[in-house]
Parts: sequence; structure tokens; C-alpha cells
Amino acid sequence: MSEPFFIGWENRLPRGLRGPLFGAAFGLLALALLLPLALGRATDDAGGGDWSGDTEVRGQLTALPYPLLHLPPDAAHPLGHTLLLSAFGKAQVSTALAGQAVQAAGVLLRRGDLDMLVVNDPAQLHAVAQQLPALPAPVPLGRWAMVGEICDGKCASGAMRPGAGIAHRACARLCLAGDIPPVFVTVQPAAGRSFFLLAGADGGKLPEAVLRLVGLRVRLAGTLERRGDLMVFCVETAGAKVL
Repeated sequence: MSEPFFIGWENRLPRGLRGPLFGAAFGLLALALLLPLALGRATDDAGGGDWSGDTEVRGQLTALPYPLLHLPPDAAHPLGHTLLLSAFGKAQVSTALAGQAVQAAGVLLRRGDLDMLVVNDPAQLHAVAQQLPALPAPVPLGRWAMVGEICDGKCASGAMRPGAGIAHRACARLCLAGDIPPVFVTVQPAAGRSFFLLAGADGGKLPEAVLRLVGLRVRLAGTLERRGDLMVFCVETAGAKVL
């Protein structure tokens, strides 16, 4: 018989089959290496998270849907700039000074267009006698449906690695139980953003029925609004779906 064929009990391949089989094995290996690289390059990089060091700022503290610090406009932020807030560990700052001008000091976390100020000592947040510009009125941007992951704003902005995914789900649940602001990280930018502060459909805190979907790929539907330079996604509970 002139054509080579494979014999299972032989300890070597027929000469005529070696080339095609080695070529197929090399091709599969190359595909296994190159496909993840191609998929990774096709995904927008929102940044790896940055501990920007000690920071001291002045702005207006608001409580809903979660504690936020609104800084007045400057050259870099003509609409003002809004920082998510958290306290030490998995806890939130006091909202007793909501509606007032405050001075806050802490560690600034940054990832993409998401900024959070971590106030590690309650004494670092206190009222000041300063007249601040009125906050801009929310700008409605219509109804949206987005796909992504619910994360806690502290770890997602760089406090923890990993700050997302199943491996981080238990940690994120504890942060959200402590009123750390929940954020939605989309798989593709929407309205030019990848990070959205989450709220309930009434503009208050995110309902528990949605919070428990943290760490999973989900589809959320609701209304989107711009508050200064912060995007707030007001989610309808009935529209939340695990993918």
C-alpha cells in the first residue's frame, strides 16, 4: 500500500502524515495565542486604576442617590467635576452636611472617567463658609438599554485588583452593603462613557433586586441623565436581566 496511514500501536507517525499533523498542531497553538490578543485589542481599555495620592478639595456635598462631592467649574472641567465618595474600608461618609459647602481630604482614586475620593478620617470632612456656584440642573438623555457589569465604585476605580468579575463578587457585595456607590461598567461606551453611577428608577438608591446582580454580565434598562460631568443611570428593576 503506497498511501501512509496511522497505526495506533506504532510509536511513530508515518513520514507522509508528519507534516500535515505538525502543521495543524502549530496552527491551533497560534490560534490559541493570537485570538485572545485580538479580542483584547478590540476592547476599549478603561484604565487600570490609579491611586493619585492625598488630595484636598472644596465642593458641595449631596446625598442622593449616594454621597457625592461636586467641585466648582475650572479650566479642565467647565461643568464642574463630581467625585464619588467613600469612607475607610467598606463604609460610606456621613451625609449630615448634605447641601453645604465642605472641605474634604483623602486619597483620590481614578480609572477612566471615574473618580472617587476616599475620606479615611471623619475629621477630614467638615463644613466651610464659602459661597459655591449653584449645581447645574440634570440633563435628561432619554431611555437606554446597556450591557455590562455592576461594580462597587471603590474597587472598580482602582482600590482593589481584581475590582470586577466573579472573583470580586463577594467583596463588591460587602462594599455595596456599606453604601459604596454602585457603578455600571459597560462592555462598549454609551453616550461617550464607560462608567455610570447607578440609581433606582426614582433617582434614589439602587434597589436590592438589582444590587444582587453585582459581578455578573447583565442587561439594564432605564433613563440616563447628566449631572454636571457625571452620568447617572436610573435603572428599572423589571428590565434587569442576567446574560
